[in-house]
Amino acid sequence: MHSALCFPNQISVMRLRLSFWRNQTWRLVLLFCLIVPGISIAEEPGVTATVIRVGALMPLGGDNEVYGFNMKKGIEAALAGQTVQGRMLEFEAVNDFGEPITTLQAGNMLIEKGIFSMLGNVGTLTALKLMPVLTSNHVPAVGFYAAGEVGQTEEMLNFRPSHAQEIAELIRAATDAGVKPTRICAFLQNDAYGLAGIEGLKIGLSERPETQSIIDKLDHIIDMTMGGINPALDNLGPVGFYRRGTMHLREGYQSLKAWEQTTGEACRLVVLVAVPQVAAAFIAYARYKNEPWIFAALSVTAAGNELPRLLQENGTREPIIITQVVPAPDATLPLLTDARGALGPALNPLSLEGFIVGRMFLSILRSIDGPLTRTHFLQTARRRPFEVGGLKIDFTDGNPGSSSVLLMVSGADRSRMLTAEDWRSLLQN
Repeated sequence: MHSALCFPNQISVMRLRLSFWRNQTWRLVLLFCLIVPGISIAEEPGVTATVIRVGALMPLGGDNEVYGFNMKKGIEAALAGQTVQGRMLEFEAVNDFGEPITTLQAGNMLIEKGIFSMLGNVGTLTALKLMPVLTSNHVPAVGFYAAGEVGQTEEMLNFRPSHAQEIAELIRAATDAGVKPTRICAFLQNDAYGLAGIEGLKIGLSERPETQSIIDKLDHIIDMTMGGINPALDNLGPVGFYRRGTMHLREGYQSLKAWEQTTGEACRLVVLVAVPQVAAAFIAYARYKNEPWIFAALSVTAAGNELPRLLQENGTREPIIITQVVPAPDATLPLLTDARGALGPALNPLSLEGFIVGRMFLSILRSIDGPLTRTHFLQTARRRPFEVGGLKIDFTDGNPGSSSVLLMVSGADRSRMLTAEDWRSLLQN
C-alpha cells in the first residue's frame, strides 16, 4: 500500500518533479515517503529499501542435481555478505527438477512474488520454455547454464560461450593435431542440448575442405527436428543419439558403427553431448566393445568433476578431453583467489561458473548510475566492457559475455590444460 502511494502506476521521476512542487498534496506524499522506513520512490519488482531479491530455477533433486547444487553453491558464495546501494542480495533457488512444466510453474511463482532478475538458471530445454515468460515480464535472464543463447531477447545476458562455440574450438584443435574431419563423430542427447552440438559440428567442419557432404547430412538432421524432436535421427550421419531421460546407448552406438561402415573410415574423435551418467556409460560400453575412440566431453557433459569421478568409479582412468569456459585452475586472477577462499574444497569448474555469474551480476548492479531498475541494469551491461576480478566480460555486441574456450585433459586427480604432447599421446594409442 505504501509503495503504491509513493509510486502510483510507476510514474517517472521527471513527471513527479514537475507535479510535486505545483501540488501541495504531492508535497505531503513525498514527505511521507521520505520519513516512512522501507519506502522507495523508484521501487522495482524485487527491490526494496534494504533488499534486492533474485530468483533461480535449478534441478536440486533427481538425476541432474549435480548441476543445480554446484551452480547454487557458486552463486551463493559470490553474493554472500555483498551489498549494492545499501541493499543486501537475497537469492532464492527453486527446485524445478529440470522439467519444463515445473519450470513454468515455479517461474511464474517467483515473478508474482517479486524478483529483480533470474540468475544462473540451469537447463537448455527449461530455459527455452521459460524465456517467453521472462521477456513478456521484462525480467532479466542472467548467466544461465544452458546451450548458449536460448532466445533473441534484450533480457538475456549469458556469460558462457555456446556449446557450438565449444565444439568448434575442439574441432579446430583436433584437426590441427592431425585428426581427419571425416573421422570426427558425436554421441548426443536427442533434444535442444544435442542439436546445439550438431550446430557446433557444422561450424567446426565448415572451416575444413571437403566436408560439405557431411554438413549436408547434419543440415538434414536439423531439418527433421523442425517443429519438434524426431526420435528417428540415427543412421543419418556421423552421429548417434539417445533419448533424454534414458540410458539407451545401443542405438546411438550402432549409428556410429553404421557411419564407419558406410564411409569406410573409423571414428577417431567422438564428441559427447550428454549428461555425465550417460557419457560415462557410453565410454564404458565403447571400451567393452574395444573401440579405439578418443573421447571429448563438453563442459556441460563433464559437469565440473562429475564425469571424471564417474569414470574413475567405473574403473576407466584413461584421459579424456574436456572443454572449459571458465579460467584455468592455476590462473592468477583476483576472481580465482576470491573463489578459492569462498568455496574451498567445493571449488570446481561448475561451482566456479556459478561464482563468476554471481560476481558478474554484482558488477553490473554496482555500475548502475541512478536507480536500481531493470532497464538501467540491461543498459549498463551493454554500455561498455567491464572486468570481474580480472576476467573480461563484454555484452556490447550481444551474447555471450565471454568467448573463451579452453581445452583440458582429465588426469588421475585433476584436469589440466591440454598440450600438443597430449594430442600426440592420444593419437598414438
